[in-house]
Amino acid sequence: MYKKSSWLAVGVLAYAVAVATLQMTAVVPMLPVLQRELHVPLASASWVLTSALLSGAVSIPLLSRLGDLYGRRPVALCALALLVAGSLIAAVADTLAWLVAGRLLQGVTAPLLPLAIGIARDTVSLDRLPTAIGVLSAMMGVGSGGGMILAGLVGGTYHGLFWALAGLGAAGFALVALLVREPRQRHADGGRPDLVGATLVATWLVCLLLAISKGAAWGWASPLTLGLLAGAAVTAWIWVLTARRTAAPLIEIPMLLHRATIGATVASMLLGFALFAGVTTISAVAQGTLGASVLQVGMYLLPTAGLMLAVSLLAGPLMRRYPAASLVGTGSLLVAVAALWLAASHDRASDLYGAAGVLGVGIGLGYAALGTMAVEHVEPAKTAAAGGVNALVRIVGSSLAGTVTAALLSGGAAGWSFGVAAVSALVAALFGFIHLALARVPGALMKEMP
Repeated sequence: MYKKSSWLAVGVLAYAVAVATLQMTAVVPMLPVLQRELHVPLASASWVLTSALLSGAVSIPLLSRLGDLYGRRPVALCALALLVAGSLIAAVADTLAWLVAGRLLQGVTAPLLPLAIGIARDTVSLDRLPTAIGVLSAMMGVGSGGGMILAGLVGGTYHGLFWALAGLGAAGFALVALLVREPRQRHADGGRPDLVGATLVATWLVCLLLAISKGAAWGWASPLTLGLLAGAAVTAWIWVLTARRTAAPLIEIPMLLHRATIGATVASMLLGFALFAGVTTISAVAQGTLGASVLQVGMYLLPTAGLMLAVSLLAGPLMRRYPAASLVGTGSLLVAVAALWLAASHDRASDLYGAAGVLGVGIGLGYAALGTMAVEHVEPAKTAAAGGVNALVRIVGSSLAGTVTAALLSGGAAGWSFGVAAVSALVAALFGFIHLALARVPGALMKEMP
């Protein structure tokens, strides 16, 4: 029976998801501030963003597995506690190293959305479940925009921002502890989390991102850059080998490449890249070219966040009329239009506001439909794994965007940064429409996974 207490729990979980998303985007308009106050190049300051995305990429499959084993509510509480701890470390930090350390802890909240959806499935009646999942997913848009605004409201200082995040995280922890309950039964049948896989994934991602972010400064042909790229390739190869031989791997490799999921996998990674590349470059242009304050940057990006939320809430009715892959393809094309607009002209406020609105519609459509696109053609027993892979590659794409964008902006190439985002979105659209075409061929996407 559907109870009001379940709806209250969904509201609390929605708040927690919004805070988790908010902490990811709040630092975007702060990057020029961090560059100035910490006396570091932009490529180094970007690790304040990249580090949280990196820890989030590893945490999504790892904490989702821990939630299956030990309960999603206690794991969610641990993630919120680490958010508070990381925020406190970052709030008192006066060096880049301590700031990155705090951000690594904050990034562990990335799995709160899949954890919250899992709790909702156990506590909300089936007829209300789609609405609950829609509300939780829409918080990605709320948090994305809220982070930009919060950065300005705290006066444009990173110390104030992280004190505010500590308070918001503590409130989330208290609310979840008091108002969210979870049935005692567990869905996993034993086993242990793949800690070796998590370590290997983190290692090759760090090597790759560090090589990209520092390649221009060190030299792309320098022994250090080439060594990091080689290390990333070797570690990734070892990870693939071990994942194929592990009973419960961190990421199911066949799920990454299977014809039923590869369209959503690639589109998700590229849309994550395009979104973060777009908003990071808009922030840099607004502050560097238009002289905007941190709060004004948030206002420039408000159309993106507001329209992401509005379109996300309309996604359910749209997906009842149109295939998810068509919405992903259309949304990706709109993102490409926004990025191309800004690549051609980004020196007026009207350009930023207009393109930010188109970007919000495109990301809202694409993000809302990606989850369905990822699971609609896989066996029921594989839906959780497919959804986890989709969320993971989205954050990997976002991590790459932060690093690549910082490298381009360090050379003053804002137009090129928008151009890379446009290419990323166009390829995402291509994969979306190819997936749509294959879905219309009987049996084309339904081959059994190994």
